[in-house]
Amino acid sequence: MTAASSARQILTRLHEVMASRSQPQRKLDQVVEIIGDSLDSEVCSIYLLRDGALELFATRGLNPDAVHVTRLGVGEGLVGTIVANVETLNLAEAAAHPDFAYRPETGEDRFHSFAGVPIIYRERAVGALVVQHADPRRYEAVEIEALQTTAMVMSELIAHAGLVDEEQALVEDGGPRILPGLTLVKGLASGYAVFHQPRITIDQVVAEDIEAERQRVYRAFDKMREQIDTLGAQAEFRDGGEHEEVLETYKMFAYDEGWGRRINEAIDSGLTAEAAIERVQQHTRMRMRQIDDPLLADRMHDLEDLSNRLLRIVSGQLGTAATQGLRRDTILIARNLGPAELLEYDRRRLKGVVLQEGSLTAHVVIVARAMGVPVLGRCEGILRQVAEGDEILLDADKGAVTLRPSQAMGEVFDARFAKSRERQAQYATLRDVEPFTRCGTRIHVMINAGLRDDISTLAMTGADGVGLFRTEFQFLVSATLPARERQTRLYRDVLDAAGDKPVVFRTVDIGGDKAVPYLTSEALEREENPAMGWRALRLALDREGLLKAQARALLEASAGRQLNVMFPMVSEPWEFDAAKQVFDEQLAFMKVRRKQLPETIRYGAMLEVPALAEVLEQLVGRLSFLSVGTNDLTQFLFAADRANPKLAERYDWLSPAILRFLDRVAKGLVGSEIDLGICGEMGGRRLEALALLGIGYRRLSITPAAVGPIKELIRKVDLKELSTVMSEWLLRPPPSLRAALTEWCEARGIDTE
Repeated sequence: MTAASSARQILTRLHEVMASRSQPQRKLDQVVEIIGDSLDSEVCSIYLLRDGALELFATRGLNPDAVHVTRLGVGEGLVGTIVANVETLNLAEAAAHPDFAYRPETGEDRFHSFAGVPIIYRERAVGALVVQHADPRRYEAVEIEALQTTAMVMSELIAHAGLVDEEQALVEDGGPRILPGLTLVKGLASGYAVFHQPRITIDQVVAEDIEAERQRVYRAFDKMREQIDTLGAQAEFRDGGEHEEVLETYKMFAYDEGWGRRINEAIDSGLTAEAAIERVQQHTRMRMRQIDDPLLADRMHDLEDLSNRLLRIVSGQLGTAATQGLRRDTILIARNLGPAELLEYDRRRLKGVVLQEGSLTAHVVIVARAMGVPVLGRCEGILRQVAEGDEILLDADKGAVTLRPSQAMGEVFDARFAKSRERQAQYATLRDVEPFTRCGTRIHVMINAGLRDDISTLAMTGADGVGLFRTEFQFLVSATLPARERQTRLYRDVLDAAGDKPVVFRTVDIGGDKAVPYLTSEALEREENPAMGWRALRLALDREGLLKAQARALLEASAGRQLNVMFPMVSEPWEFDAAKQVFDEQLAFMKVRRKQLPETIRYGAMLEVPALAEVLEQLVGRLSFLSVGTNDLTQFLFAADRANPKLAERYDWLSPAILRFLDRVAKGLVGSEIDLGICGEMGGRRLEALALLGIGYRRLSITPAAVGPIKELIRKVDLKELSTVMSEWLLRPPPSLRAALTEWCEARGIDTE
């Protein structure tokens, strides 16, 4: 028996039940008998969410007196776990599962095997369909597939029977509510909620003509591929930039035969085209919840984005909110958002984005940052707790969104927003002012960038240059290894846009937790500690062809100009030497062929691995500059994964431990010709920046948004006074160095925020 034939057999019988005029309870009683017979299962039960608990609504095999009596909380027992996690369970021995909860009134103690799937209605688990058997065995894959398909039909039956309150499923209450989230792109915004994808209701689940449904899907695939190809032909995507490479990833999925095959198999089981697409999409969502690798999870998000597009096409509901047009200031709401679709929105009206899922490594974050749109991700429950048109206050700086704010909430936010705009206006007046301290020392303030569009912020902020250009973005959003010509074009465009201001290109930092799909299976093996694994320069030196191509691209792009190139994650001098050797070889190759060469080349390294600090003197004379990467350095010093939310705020950048380390590095380079700087979030925070200035750092590379505040701060500082107090604190640390520095600033009228 195949999954398709088993499911089709069940659907044929269920269709008759659904078409009858029986009462809802009678229908549910018939459903459990049909499923039990078809799967030869001794027990089949249906649990539905009612008044906040999962109630046994119908059963075959358990004690009938337990119906409407047995109740489990969401997350309680195996049924509660299925609904809470929206996951499938398949157990040979139910009692061995840590979440097992025995209910004596059901008489289920003699049944060992257990399988259950969630019943999903409007993207929300509203119940569970469960089978049990006396013999301890795991159910076959075809049986699980049949259960999952049946659960889709169950959702239609439940909806038509009025067993789920639609309004309750969509918005839990209409009062003010604050939801936490993960900051993906910082910023403040206010506007009205607009759903990226208007909700599509699947009115018919069971197909009447399977071949007709298959043809509908084929036509929808053709139209979807045509849309993606049309997007790629737009001028915005023809310049060889990262946006074009994002579209290449979409094309890879759009033409994937495996995806189409899975939808076809769902149609074979008896589902309509819409239900088949949704069935495969539900399976994709369940897989995403089990994926720990953020890059692989993001690839799954791209596939879901295309699934939504396909579902809209096949249902005839072709437009997203972008195609319908935004009529007022908008906060866009979505489960996930594809980067291509974000670019379709009117940037004058789009003020912010809130995602129920999303991650820092998602492709859409790259595009949103370039557009200057604040984004909040991992906002659980947003889809069911907000309604179209609700007023929203988005604070992506603090990682929170306020739904339907009260008047008092709105006034507080408006005041903060106004103060923020006032400060930005003040910072803008410093655009053309060079940042000198009160004692006359020139501090170099540069920006971190990763997209060609980021370079425009040089002129807007008055920064001294680009202290870090992350070349890996081009690699991360591409479905294949970026060709050397494409890399050359990007680097040349960046240099052209920067004009006479320097740009420091960091060679590619991929691998580890920044997986790319075109590496070999060896590269994609899961690492226990990806941040400290096979990544950055380690990977590039192993994949010499990759580094050779990038070296040539950087050298060709810098013809007649200065090239500043920096190697990431250098641990020992030989790694720097080996990377420089690759550039020397490409330089020699170009000389032989009489290619135009860079006017000068400056080589630098990132100090992220603490071991490098112990051997820096060996690089004097070979190293032009050193940038301390505070993000990675901090997690290595404290042995604390910065991606772990439990540890993210635990270790303070103003801890004497890290400041003493940074102080020792700075003192060790006094008298050398190595230009020392800081590259990372630490340099963009006012208190932390003060501490860095006080221990000898004179070059900061930070986010563009932080340039104005840091320039304003620099002009208020007397370095001699600051250096003296920092030396005292590092020698004899106060109980809280942060508190001590804050008090010192307040006494001198220096704003610390």
